Amino acid sequence: MLDTPPLRLQWFKRRTSALLGNGSIQNKAVRFGTLEPAHITLVKRSALPLLAVLMLAVVMQISGKPWPREFYALELVSFLIAAQILSPLDLRNLDDSKRLWKATTRILLEWSCVVAILVFVSVAFKLTHVFSRNVVISWFVATPFAMLAADALSMRIAKWFVTEQTMIQRFIIIGANELGLELARRFKQTHSGGRFCGFLDYRSPGRLTGGFEKTVTANCTARGVAEFVRSHSITQVYLALPISTTPRIDELIKELRDTTASIYFVPNIFAFDLVQARCVEINGMPAFSICDSPLQGMSAVWKRLFDIGLASLALLLMWPVLTAIALSIKVSSAGPVLFKQRRYGLNAEEILVYKFRTMTVCEDGSVVSQATKKDTRVTPVGAFLRRTSLDELPQIFNVLEGKMSFVGPRPHAVAHNEEYRKLISGYMIRHKVRPGITGWAQVNGLRGETSTVDKMHERVQYDLDYLKNWSLKLDLQIIARTVPLLGRDKNAY
Repeated sequence: MLDTPPLRLQWFKRRTSALLGNGSIQNKAVRFGTLEPAHITLVKRSALPLLAVLMLAVVMQISGKPWPREFYALELVSFLIAAQILSPLDLRNLDDSKRLWKATTRILLEWSCVVAILVFVSVAFKLTHVFSRNVVISWFVATPFAMLAADALSMRIAKWFVTEQTMIQRFIIIGANELGLELARRFKQTHSGGRFCGFLDYRSPGRLTGGFEKTVTANCTARGVAEFVRSHSITQVYLALPISTTPRIDELIKELRDTTASIYFVPNIFAFDLVQARCVEINGMPAFSICDSPLQGMSAVWKRLFDIGLASLALLLMWPVLTAIALSIKVSSAGPVLFKQRRYGLNAEEILVYKFRTMTVCEDGSVVSQATKKDTRVTPVGAFLRRTSLDELPQIFNVLEGKMSFVGPRPHAVAHNEEYRKLISGYMIRHKVRPGITGWAQVNGLRGETSTVDKMHERVQYDLDYLKNWSLKLDLQIIARTVPLLGRDKNAY
């Protein structure tokens, strides 16, 4: 037998690369990314910050003042701060009559944050004398208008940046169903380029639904799909198939590995009743939240800061009113000034909620009777407090404690929670946020007695709607709608 050449021996003695996985789930990870071309992403993220620094240069030029060295430092600092705070330019083709209003409120709020940080830095480092006050004020005022103009032109900007290279992308959707149709519709709203070459489906034509503008090829096989991809130079394949067809999906992926197309699986999580759905990463493993709290990450930070600031301001302004109410309760009837009742807070943990006592009783047992019209338990002072909602003011202290929020689902007595959680589907989901002094249901006329399960069900639906659509803007709207209701709400008794 001939000896193996030395080179061959050295080849077999090579160490295995640390990058080679063994195929087990422990060695797999998923990264979060985007389908946008690099230049589109760059335009979206840098357009508004660059516009901000450009406006500073324009204002300086118009003023006719010399450009000091500090000007370039301010340009750099402004760009870095704006890039972190300003939202990316929205390049979607949206037919939305409210787009201008949404863009205006977003830009004004975000630019105000940028301005506040710049002013703070200038005062902290004693740099306010470097630039003319007129120049700085003009820049602060003019920039939002320029940003709104850029937002209005965003769709045209996107078309300018869709180059011939991005247009050669050709993609298909496998799955002629509701999910596939919605995916195609959303592709139309983007400006990432590419040509949609139609739907493919493994079902027979008789089983397919109508409403498809693009060609639908039925009776496909995994090998047939791969052949179609090769013959039509398809670069991207989107699998919009039910998760129940996993064996078919696996077969498709194996056949498509003989092509150069990128493959994307689009799970149909929209089949569920979604509450703050999002895609999260757990150390490289993706997970879809079907029902989650809206207050995660920085959203929770902003919400808490908002509550602390508003509660502190309310106490500063209303302490004389609180004192006067406490004295009137003490003088008018026997019993404590404050009424404490066990209620469910965040994550259904029991908390003690404070209210001014408005009744001759302080019920907090296994059975709690809701207040009704002309309730004999309500004191004369209590009737006024309940009608004007002033009895809720001590809950400001609950907000400072972190047990409540200014805006959120109203907390119910523990006895009522235990009753209705068995009767109303999704009732306990409302406890995924802190309870509020006022809420979305209350400003929509659902305050007061819930004498039937239907009334409580309607209130819970509004609470869930609040969770699904939460934003600081919505909180401000609820507070603004609460103020006119004070003293005029017919359900307050």
